[in-house]
Amino acid sequence: MNKFEDLGLTGPLLQGLEQAGYETPTPIQAQSIPEILDGNDVLGAAQTGTGKTAAFALPILQIMWEDDQERREPSKRRGGRPGRRPIRTLVLSPTRELSAQIEANFRIYGKKTRLRSTVIFGGVNQNPQVRELQSGVDTLVATPGRLLDLVNQGFIDLKDVEILVLDEADHMLDMGFLPDVKRILKFLPRDRQNLLFSATMPGPIRKLADEILVDPVTIQIAPQKPTVERIEQSICFVAQADKPRLLNHFIETKATGSTLVFTRTKHGADAVARRLVKAGVKAAAIHGNKTQANRVRTLNKFKNDELDVLVATDVAARGIDIDGIQTVINYDTPNTPEAYVHRIGRTGRAGREGETVMFCGGHETKFFIAIEREIKLQIPVATGLPGCQPRPLQDPESGDKASSRSGGRSGGGGQSGGGRSRSGSGAQGGTGGGSKPGGRRRRGRAEGSVSGRGSTVGRKSAGSEAGKSGGSKNNRGRGGRPASR
Repeated sequence: MNKFEDLGLTGPLLQGLEQAGYETPTPIQAQSIPEILDGNDVLGAAQTGTGKTAAFALPILQIMWEDDQERREPSKRRGGRPGRRPIRTLVLSPTRELSAQIEANFRIYGKKTRLRSTVIFGGVNQNPQVRELQSGVDTLVATPGRLLDLVNQGFIDLKDVEILVLDEADHMLDMGFLPDVKRILKFLPRDRQNLLFSATMPGPIRKLADEILVDPVTIQIAPQKPTVERIEQSICFVAQADKPRLLNHFIETKATGSTLVFTRTKHGADAVARRLVKAGVKAAAIHGNKTQANRVRTLNKFKNDELDVLVATDVAARGIDIDGIQTVINYDTPNTPEAYVHRIGRTGRAGREGETVMFCGGHETKFFIAIEREIKLQIPVATGLPGCQPRPLQDPESGDKASSRSGGRSGGGGQSGGGRSRSGSGAQGGTGGGSKPGGRRRRGRAEGSVSGRGSTVGRKSAGSEAGKSGGSKNNRGRGGRPASR
């Protein structure tokens, strides 16, 4: 399917896509949109930069718009008072920047639908957010902490939520948000559609998926061109004390276009940014200790080419969605392969090529070895850079020889089981088995079939899911979504 209309999108959604310049769906969009429109729970594994937000936002907007067309009275849906819209879709994301960008995409895609959305997050005064909520919204995008806060204050009622989305679930785990997520689930109706998206699937995320998803369609998109074929990777083994001089030299002589520098800590980000500014580079730092206004201002300057270099921590960078980043510098070697894949995925987006270099200090050797093992490739040593040292010969922990595979570009994914795949075929079948409850299909497709997608999606057996938290769907109406109450 190479057109959005082939996926079941109609009316104002297609108009919004045309105005936004969207022409061809990405693999995650082509596989997720029909399943979400059919009312199915979805477990999606896909890296950042694959079009994941549109994969869930577009069908959700279509579902709500169709409901409004049937009811003909958008202000009086399901127990809502005239002029007051109940929250029908709740999207949880880990960071302020990501939440704001998700909500902005809902506005762009739904521009012609008259549907309303808003975003709430901590670190700013809650009063403007409360006023927006009191005017009524269809879609609420939120970080878990601020949402719980406003729910406990009585400003938010989640009893009418029909669709729950957990985005960047693995990062919520990294930031310690899973307990908050589980508390939020207690405020939601059990009869709802659930969508969970994550770049990686560690054990706690799979356990959470088992708890909240009922008979889900599993869609797994292996890391493809955004982190493989369009990104030229290299590494420089350097003493920690020599990293500042190396960074200045690389930016002055090697870096092209907008450059994103990653550090492990907030203090490190500030220190690197200060040194760059002192050297005459237009740079600024972004991290969790900055105020929201400061972070937004800095991001806008970077997007508008008023800054050449943005220095960020992993947490802050989760919300950076900028297509024009050409160079990524790992000033500190990431301590997990997943973090490395996410970092380099900030470049090489939207069909462009990108370059990334990693500075590896002696104490970080074990991290780079784990990264190479995960991506199944030996990253070439950078040339022509001052202070770069030869590749270490031994694994400092196990004594094994370092991998001898060669090549300039990453060959596997940062995600286990992903393998190497081309655009359009980078999906992996989910678990088989399981019969579907009746009445969940919206378009009359044959039971268990996925039109035109072969084995790209799989379905997880429902088992005894009905008894799990938030799992009962026995009373679903058309398309497997809650019947109008």
